[in-house]
Amino acid sequence: MDRRSFLKTSALGGSAAAATTLAAPAIAQGNTTLTMVTTWPRGLAGVWDSVERFTNNVNTMSGGSLTIDPKGAGELVGALESFDAVTSGQADMYHGADYYWVGQHPAWAFFTAVPFGMTAPEMMVWYYAQDGMALHHELGEVFGIKGFIAGQTAAQGGGWYRNEIKSAEDFKGLKFRMPGLGGKALAELGASVQNIPGGEIYQALSTGALDGTEWIGPWSDEKLGLQEVCDHYYPAGFHEPGAALSVGCNLDVFNGLSAEHQEIIKVAAADAHQHNYAVFIANNGPALQRLKDGGTQIHQFSDDVWDAFGAASKAVLDSSMDDELFAKIRNSVDKSMAATAGWVSQSDGTYTAQRARVTGA
Repeated sequence: MDRRSFLKTSALGGSAAAATTLAAPAIAQGNTTLTMVTTWPRGLAGVWDSVERFTNNVNTMSGGSLTIDPKGAGELVGALESFDAVTSGQADMYHGADYYWVGQHPAWAFFTAVPFGMTAPEMMVWYYAQDGMALHHELGEVFGIKGFIAGQTAAQGGGWYRNEIKSAEDFKGLKFRMPGLGGKALAELGASVQNIPGGEIYQALSTGALDGTEWIGPWSDEKLGLQEVCDHYYPAGFHEPGAALSVGCNLDVFNGLSAEHQEIIKVAAADAHQHNYAVFIANNGPALQRLKDGGTQIHQFSDDVWDAFGAASKAVLDSSMDDELFAKIRNSVDKSMAATAGWVSQSDGTYTAQRARVTGA
């Protein structure tokens, strides 16, 4: 697809269409430094770990000849301005969740998570063993971005609420924070959905600007202090069964790097993705127990609420199927999930159920 012709004819082009200044990496004595903006405040549990893992990987693997200089949200641009900063050339790279860019094109959501979509292992299968990475690059080409998934939160919780959710009706008028297509699904149920950066969630809940929120999972949510402002927590959610984080490099900047440096970015991102997944899984169980011990009330959504989530999610996904690239990516995801689940459900699924029955573990 020709990027310039697409941007001239598509309302999805946004600020990318106005990007006339190309990012210029800092080069000194043969060493290159890329400025990376992020959607996360510096030090935010889990997601900033992914930033550090990626940047340290690049710096170490290149022997210092390629350095990534990460900026926390607000240090150079606002959290949700990261995409525009990279497409316009104000920054060389971003680290964030690609579903923040669904206003540019709804298909960006597939490279973070979509409701009733892929688990983390299913995402890995699609991205690394099938055509997920190639489709990520095809979408990025439209906007002048070279993207790689570079973090993984695992399944995200259904969120924090001031009051227990007893039916789908309880979402009507609820002021709730949820990005991406999951947020659009909640809007279908009547929620007043807001896309607030992670660093601003606690204050929004404290002031009443939000009635509830999802963030990531027990560990990150505990670090953010959400248990201090909401009593009810739902560990299982429909919206992000395995949420990837991504790095996106200005395409002209990426193409200007040596083949060695390009490969280092690719491999460093893959390692950060795998490592981040392990970090979240390792920390979520103990954090959930601490939340329980601290008085947080743990719930699961009823089947009728799950059914409402499903119907709303299907409506949202179907609404973008007239877009050729969205349809292409969705069909690829659905085909991959069906094939992977056909084996995993019969092997891992049966094994873990039997393990729990036999050993209690």
